[in-house]
Amino acid sequence: MDVIDLRSDTVTQPTPAMRAAMADAPVGDDVYGEDPTINALQAEAAARLGKEAGLFVASGTMGNLTSVLAHCGRGDEMILGKDSHIFKYEAGGAAAYGGVQPNTIRVLDDGTFDLDEVRANIRPDNIHAPVTRLICIENTQSFRMGAPLPPSFIAEVAALAREHNLRVHIDGARLFNAATALGIPAAALVADADSVSICLSKGLAAPVGSVIVGSQAFITRAHRIRKSLGGGMRQAGILAAAGLIALRDMTKRLADDHATAHALAQGLATLPYVDIDIEKVKTNIIFFKLTDDAPLTPDELSAHLKADHNILIRPYLQADTNFRLVTHCWFTPDHVERVLDALTTLLGSGRTAAASAYERLASD
Repeated sequence: MDVIDLRSDTVTQPTPAMRAAMADAPVGDDVYGEDPTINALQAEAAARLGKEAGLFVASGTMGNLTSVLAHCGRGDEMILGKDSHIFKYEAGGAAAYGGVQPNTIRVLDDGTFDLDEVRANIRPDNIHAPVTRLICIENTQSFRMGAPLPPSFIAEVAALAREHNLRVHIDGARLFNAATALGIPAAALVADADSVSICLSKGLAAPVGSVIVGSQAFITRAHRIRKSLGGGMRQAGILAAAGLIALRDMTKRLADDHATAHALAQGLATLPYVDIDIEKVKTNIIFFKLTDDAPLTPDELSAHLKADHNILIRPYLQADTNFRLVTHCWFTPDHVERVLDALTTLLGSGRTAAASAYERLASD
């Protein structure tokens, strides 16, 4: 039985088309700017997002760190969400390597910020305070059930930033999921941003890499920083070849991942001991919680799913959730049924409505 892996969309493997493109990719020394496949990826990503230039980096974390350091100097401050990936899951890199101080604010239920709170946290011109340089936004907001942030919010943040001579960086690890959910081009979501990072190795299924985009001057600074972080790669066009397919083809099918997420969430909502708000499932991320009277703990449920059903899920032992499930191109409508059947075996019945959710998806 094949393994169903819902721990993240980072578990996707390259498609056959990607593997073929990687094998045949023309390459050169990228540190000299001579890798034609990397140059093509960088140019295409920039054009796709309406920016002047792009830079291929090894990971989303490297992309965010490089961007922050290109905008901020040592002792400067950035404003970002307390539940943002940059703050919670990037090992404090901006502080460790750039001396950049994070100033965290609340992330609202829909993934946005309270603009008055943003304004209140911009430092005054005072010798006792660090200088605020940057506001970071995450779209989709992964810890708000993959909430897609609309361009109107981003425009409001950017207008506030311009009032205070600040820059705006968007962590767009799943930017194309946001664009798909909102039914608009990705460029419309980043038109007011100074820099953007996009991940190729999540739902877009490339094996490695991210791209950051912005003005030519920003990318020139970022290029030097990438080198200092050890990110000067040589014949990396074999990776960029998969990235081009990710941009051109895999961005077109993300609605399928959103559909499987919605079907799975609808089925979960019918099961006993499961607490889930299906109205918040907008893209490919689901959070749910076991009730206090559940017959299994989160760790026990995860262990049984792995050992007995070949299903991998990741416990998130936080106050408001136990599990995060992330759908992707290797998770099919048939897998929805298998996951719900396994959970029914472990938690109890409720399958009539759950089966209906699967049947609707399978018939589309």
